[in-house]
Amino acid sequence: MHLTSARRTLVVTAALGLALASAPAVAQPQAKVSTNAPVKVSLTVKGPDGRLFKGKIKTKGHDVTTATGGTHRCDGTNGGANPSAVPTPTAALDDAARKRHFTWDGTWYASFDDFSVDTIKNVSGGGVAYWNIAVNGTSIPVGGCQFKLQAGDKVAFTWTAF
Repeated sequence: MHLTSARRTLVVTAALGLALASAPAVAQPQAKVSTNAPVKVSLTVKGPDGRLFKGKIKTKGHDVTTATGGTHRCDGTNGGANPSAVPTPTAALDDAARKRHFTWDGTWYASFDDFSVDTIKNVSGGGVAYWNIAVNGTSIPVGGCQFKLQAGDKVAFTWTAF
């Protein structure tokens, strides 16, 4: 009986040693996958008198510069909304404006870490309206530099009376 127990101990010790020797000493971290890959979205801008812009735009999160607000990041990390950079609605508007040669302006609010869109194609909300941002027909619950876009999303900036 003592011999059988010794054999079991030897077999278990050898198997355990072999398993430990073949296992990696330290788990290797996974390479971080970029979440800020460009995506193509449909962008519509609707003013008080109808459509101001409609088109497909390839976008990703990036720094945005406006005349009123200055230059700030607009990549989804704003306000801690996402752990890494992602495409956003305001970045899509900025890309569309640069690629299709129209203007937009927005005020930067440090307390929100985001822009408020004030004017698109010379149409201002003024004191009677604001530019609502919706994705796939639903108003976004955060700022336009915080919401993560997916490929194929339908983004709308709509002049909305108070």
